[in-house]
Amino acid sequence: MNADKIPDIIIGRLPIYLRALQRMADSGLKTTSSQELGEHVGISAAQIRKDISQFGEFGKQGTGYSIQFLLEKLREILRVDRIWDVVLVGGGDMGHALANYQGFKNRGFRIVAIFDNNQEKVGQKIGDFVIEDANTMIEKIEASGVKIAMLTVPASAAQEVADKLTQAGIRAILNYAPISLNVPDNVKVQYIDPSTHLQRMTYYL
Repeated sequence: MNADKIPDIIIGRLPIYLRALQRMADSGLKTTSSQELGEHVGISAAQIRKDISQFGEFGKQGTGYSIQFLLEKLREILRVDRIWDVVLVGGGDMGHALANYQGFKNRGFRIVAIFDNNQEKVGQKIGDFVIEDANTMIEKIEASGVKIAMLTVPASAAQEVADKLTQAGIRAILNYAPISLNVPDNVKVQYIDPSTHLQRMTYYL
C-alpha cells in the first residue's frame, strides 16, 4: 500500500472509526455493520465502506465486519499496532496537561521526554518526568531515534523549535502553537489550535 496515494481526508477518518470500534469491543459487541458504525460516528455507511475498501476487503456482504479483526487491521494501517515514543517541547500549561494525559498509551503513543528553554523550568517535575534543557534536545532526540514531537511553545518560538526538531530527525509534529510551520516535505505537521476550532463553530451559532 502506497500511503501517499490515499487521500489525507480518509486517513483522518480512520482514527474516528478506530475509537468507535474500540468502544463497541469494550461493550462486548463482536460484529458491526457500516450502518451501525456510521450511526456511532455520524458518517454515512456508504462513505465508511468506501474508506475501508481503499485498504482491502475486511467485511462480508450480509454479515458485516468482525470488530476485533477490523480493529487490528486499522491499527496496522495507522501503524499504531506498536508503541511510538514521543517528545514534548514546552513545559507550560498545555505541556503539563499533555504530560499528565493518560489516554496516549492505549492508543499507541508514549511520551518519553519533555524539553523547555526556560532555565527556571528545567529540572522541575511534571508527573513522572523531569523537564530537560532544550539546548540538549537535538543530541538526545538523535540518540533515542524518536520520530514524533508535540510542540506546545509560544508562536514566536515555534518555527525555531520546529527547525531543531527536523534537524534532530523528527518526522511528525503535532503543533499546538497558533502558527503555520515551514518544514521539509518529508515532515508531517498536524495543527491543533482550539481558538481556530471555536471560531469555526461560532459560524453556526
